[in-house]
Amino acid sequence: MRRTLKKYLPDHQTIRNNRWLKPFESSLLHPRLWHLNRHSAAGAVAAGLFCGLIPGPLQMLGAAACALVFRVNLPLALLMTLYTNPFTIVPLYLLAYQIGRLTIGESNGFITPPAFSATDFIGWSTAMQSWMLTVAKPLGIGLILLASGLAIVGYFAMQAAWRAYLISAWRRRRKLRS
Repeated sequence: MRRTLKKYLPDHQTIRNNRWLKPFESSLLHPRLWHLNRHSAAGAVAAGLFCGLIPGPLQMLGAAACALVFRVNLPLALLMTLYTNPFTIVPLYLLAYQIGRLTIGESNGFITPPAFSATDFIGWSTAMQSWMLTVAKPLGIGLILLASGLAIVGYFAMQAAWRAYLISAWRRRRKLRS
């Protein structure tokens, strides 16, 4: 698995020669960002899963920043943000809203957004702003809780998967020796 990933990862010289990455060369060439072991992989999975719920196109920037700060595998952290896509983002945000709603003790169900009205655009805009302010608190709390939960589960799942792989590799080697 590690050899396969190393084939596709850029090497230090590629990063050093890239003119866009030149200002970040000292940070991006840190060996722990590119080394793949159980701890760096688990941390990268956690960072990627947490940052995957960041709204908009900032997910990969958030994952890269987390990888730089926590010195975990950068490519894996970036790859893990891809679990959110146009097909999964709406169910994830609805789940986050429900988690936030339950956390703050809000008893009413999902509040539907106001229907679009081209004839009364200003009235619709006002109603839409009011709706967004109503769902903002439960959604924000839910996103933080869901992202944290996914990161924790992802971290321990990667630790367990890596350990299971090592145990099976040890058993295979032992079987080959005997």
